[in-house]
Amino acid sequence: MKPRLDYHVHPGYSIDAEDYSILAYCQQALNLGLKEICFTPHLEVDPVRRQLDWFVRVKGKLHPMEDLSWLDCYFHDIEEARSQLNSRELKIKAGLEVGYERGCEEKIEKILKNYPFDFVLGSVHCLEHQSISSWQESRRYFSSHNAEEVCGKYFQVLKEAVQSNLFDCIGHLDLYRRHGETILGTTLKTAHKGMIEPIFREMAHRNMGLEVNTSSLRRGLAEFHPSRDILLQAQECGIKIFTVGSDAHRLCELGAHTGEALLLLEEMGLTVYTFTSRQPCPV
Repeated sequence: MKPRLDYHVHPGYSIDAEDYSILAYCQQALNLGLKEICFTPHLEVDPVRRQLDWFVRVKGKLHPMEDLSWLDCYFHDIEEARSQLNSRELKIKAGLEVGYERGCEEKIEKILKNYPFDFVLGSVHCLEHQSISSWQESRRYFSSHNAEEVCGKYFQVLKEAVQSNLFDCIGHLDLYRRHGETILGTTLKTAHKGMIEPIFREMAHRNMGLEVNTSSLRRGLAEFHPSRDILLQAQECGIKIFTVGSDAHRLCELGAHTGEALLLLEEMGLTVYTFTSRQPCPV
């Protein structure tokens, strides 16, 4: 079994997470026997959703996301945790989860160039400016689209995210299953076919990774994001880099089901990677 790790963790900086510090997560990681943790606070850039999403939490208070001083605080907290723990037992990485939005590439690139991230996860959280990770918003969105339309729009945005070449890895691919299966049924499980393969080939060409996100299990789904079928397609299309993340938004979710995900990848003959200064390294 590979060493346990978690490469998708939301500390209190993410406003949809509980307000736990980076140090608290690191102490919990040690309690759980994790060997590596990568923090991925949200960065959202869609100007249409500015009043909804463009905030972080700093020292318990809401802070405008576009005021990037919060990132200085974030990196200070990372260094403080490394210094306080001073432990070879846990590697602590500074990552970021970017909610990709077309037309915002230059803004994202400027931020990524100005800070020393270890790992940048690119995710599609919204379609037509509506959050597909939110039950309230996705319920409205999925009720007015069929499975083929949802996947068509999702994979078009994902294609552009990959082509931007801004990201080290793509997060929770097939996120539309989280709430979409409840409304659109099992047709969503196969609607990706014919759309996803060229994207995977582009990812392989760019040496871009694919995350196995375990949050789906605690939300009642039977498989990870993405499903085993999609992982097989990724393998066939030449993707070599895989990461594992719980998408924890509270302490009790840290590391959840990551051991199972690591075992699945091992059984499939797929290699798990970690990142340092945005350079991938096989575990």
